[in-house]
Amino acid sequence: MRADRLLNILLHLQAKGKTTARELAEKLEVSERTLHRDMEALSSAGIPIYAERGIGGGWSLSEGYRTNLTGMRREEVLSLLLLQSSRILEDLGRKKDLDSAFLKLLAALPPAYKKDAETARQRIHIDGAGWNQAIRDLPVLPLLQDAVWEDRKVEILYEKEGTVSPRNLEPLGLVAKDTTWYLVARRSREIRIYRISRIREAKLTTERFERPKKFDLSKYWESWLEDFKTRIPQYRVKIRIKSPLELKIQRNPFLKILKVSPPKKGWSEMELDLETREWAIGSLMRFGSAVEVLQPEELKESILSKAEEILILYRKG
Repeated sequence: MRADRLLNILLHLQAKGKTTARELAEKLEVSERTLHRDMEALSSAGIPIYAERGIGGGWSLSEGYRTNLTGMRREEVLSLLLLQSSRILEDLGRKKDLDSAFLKLLAALPPAYKKDAETARQRIHIDGAGWNQAIRDLPVLPLLQDAVWEDRKVEILYEKEGTVSPRNLEPLGLVAKDTTWYLVARRSREIRIYRISRIREAKLTTERFERPKKFDLSKYWESWLEDFKTRIPQYRVKIRIKSPLELKIQRNPFLKILKVSPPKKGWSEMELDLETREWAIGSLMRFGSAVEVLQPEELKESILSKAEEILILYRKG
């Protein structure tokens, strides 16, 4: 709807300041011609909006202009309420601030929305932790958050492959993937990723640094993630599995399925990527005689050897 788009333009300029027509058009998923018509509509409505042409130009609101936009749609209010269960904000120590903000939001809502908000809170709860989630211990996260906000260097002790070593870092951002936190930081002019649970100690220094002018945290993370996926080791396996257990494998998030053949006489053939031979042995042996390895030959021999070791162990008893 155009009204929503005009409101989003106004909110964006109020929060971000000068923005080019191309950036706004891409954000709103419209053409630049449509955006120019929207700007004319805002100007005609008395909004002090103007354009600067040339290099470094863009659309802006007059300095000092602020608007109290309270016309939130019902769907927008309900989507905000879902954030109240966010484990991420709890990790950052912002849960109390969020609770306070929600009380103010609820107090300002129209009576009809208050009923919808209470209904949503009673019917939807988001728990970000997995069933096997270990006890979370991230004592350095608040310090790293301060370092990111203030552009200050940190000294850390980082554990990798059983070895703990010092690092001097320039923290550029924090990323939460599911419930795992990562630090994106520059070290010796190279930007790297550090898993925060592996940081054993951290010290905030008084030395400040200048952030890379063109660094975009979300774009860097997406690029790094794609590169990381290509570096994950592959171990292709072909198995025969009893058809009733096929669904169990398909629901396992740690088993990557490459191909599934139609079942024949109660058995199905599947091709999997299990990353390493050791992981493949552990993953498939748990299915016992319900799974038969067809390829590779080395995996068949490894599983047979493990089965013989188990037989010897129990026959001794």
